[in-house]
Amino acid sequence: MLIDDVIIKIWAGNGGRGAVAFNKIKMNLGPTGGDGGNGGSVFFEGVSDLSALAQFRYKKEVKAEDGENGKSQFNDGADGKDLILKIPIGTVIKNIDDSTSLAINPGSLGAKSRDEAKSQRIKIGKTEEIIKIGQKILAAQGGRGGKGNFKFRSSINTSPKQFQEGVLGESFAIKLELKLIADIGLIGLPNAGKSSLLNELTKAKSRVANYPFTTLEPNLGVYYELVLADIPGLIEGASVGKGLGIKFLRHIERTKILFHLVSAESENPGRDHRIVKKELKNYSKELAKKTEYIFLSKSDTIPPKETKKKIAILKKINKNAIAISVYDWDSLEKVKNILNKIKLKK
Repeated sequence: MLIDDVIIKIWAGNGGRGAVAFNKIKMNLGPTGGDGGNGGSVFFEGVSDLSALAQFRYKKEVKAEDGENGKSQFNDGADGKDLILKIPIGTVIKNIDDSTSLAINPGSLGAKSRDEAKSQRIKIGKTEEIIKIGQKILAAQGGRGGKGNFKFRSSINTSPKQFQEGVLGESFAIKLELKLIADIGLIGLPNAGKSSLLNELTKAKSRVANYPFTTLEPNLGVYYELVLADIPGLIEGASVGKGLGIKFLRHIERTKILFHLVSAESENPGRDHRIVKKELKNYSKELAKKTEYIFLSKSDTIPPKETKKKIAILKKINKNAIAISVYDWDSLEKVKNILNKIKLKK
């Protein structure tokens, strides 16, 4: 099961407490309390594994390591380890707490120290996206460690007992929402043959059967350098949550081109096309404007005369509409020619 929408609570580590200690060596008295260590921060890092959000299916709270408390004899506490959470590329990160915004990983900015990194923190509002493998985003800053009593010494306070508590690390509720990054999205009503076409073109292993909603989650395949996404079948009302709903409409948002499959078994192919197109438009006007190729799929299931009649209807919508079948080598070659042209323009 693909986990593509989850809310988690993240906690950065707390800073350690500064120590109060004094040197017990004769003739060398004075404060020796060390500083507390800084708490670890929480980062998100992009990976290619689409199932990476599954780690949060049952684990809804994660926390970075706290900094150690300061020690005697000028020994500072160790910094807490940062927590790096691996999430799929294409994930939108929403900070659903109002108290702060996410930030770009300071380390990627060439910061030489934590202080410099903090000053270089870039505010980006409440939403950020992971679009590249290895991209890191700082989501919660670890708390600074408190000062030990050595830092409070002065000419008039030679034996200070003051110290600082560590600063609490940031904590936020974060929503992670996966939107697939693909060059081409295969769309259409349920049982239009999208999975079968993906399997033939890319050697993917999508589940195929002759009943609606065989595909219950998006599947990806690669045709040379092009990434194809098989989007689960949409129905009328999907844009307002019916059927599989808008859960999968968002996966089409990042695709550059749409392959719209209309089943030859349909009694009214023009209506089928309009249903899906309307749901795209209702969800996003920009989505409805994407470059579209129309295919009359499963053309092997009806007589040639009926195929010509139905393809004529679709050609009124898009003059380049073609009839295809996964059992017809020539028609698959036409699809591959289209893919090859797209690949050259990439």
